[in-house]
Amino acid sequence: MIDEALFSSESTEWITPHWLFNALDKEFKFDLDPAATDETAKCDLYFTKDDDGLVQEWYVRDEVDSVFVNPPYGRAISDWVAKAYLESQRGATIVLLLPARTDVAWFHDYILGKAEIRFLRGRLKFLIHTQDIPFKETNPAPFPSMIVVFRPSHARGVR
Repeated sequence: MIDEALFSSESTEWITPHWLFNALDKEFKFDLDPAATDETAKCDLYFTKDDDGLVQEWYVRDEVDSVFVNPPYGRAISDWVAKAYLESQRGATIVLLLPARTDVAWFHDYILGKAEIRFLRGRLKFLIHTQDIPFKETNPAPFPSMIVVFRPSHARGVR
C-alpha cells in the first residue's frame, strides 16, 4: 500500500531515518534539533513549531556547537536554509537533510560554493509517526536527498 501523503502537499514533515541520523550524529555529535516535534526530536535540545526554530538562536557558545536540521520541505524551506547558513557564520556546524533540488534559488544562493554537499544514493525511506505505529518506514521518497554541511566561518578562514 502506498502512503498517499508522500506524493501530496498534505505534510511537509519527513522524519529522518534512524540509521541516517545515527551515522551523522556519530560524526558531528549534535547538540540541537531546531525543526522537531516532541515525538520526533533527535536531540535532547530541540525546538518545535510552537518554539519557531527560525527565530531562535542555534549557536550558543559552550552549549550548542553542532546542529542537525531536517526542515519542513514546504515553501519555508528556503528560510530554513538561509537560517542555517547564517547560524554557521555565527559559529555553529549545521548539517541539513534536504531534497536534492539543485535548480532552486536557495540552493544557488546559500549552498553552492558555500557548503559541503553529500548526495545520497537512491531514495530515502523516511519515517512516519502515528499513534498506532510509531516510526514506521515509508515507501521510498519521490525525490532524491542530500546532506548539506555548513561549517563555521572561522573553520573556512573567513571572517
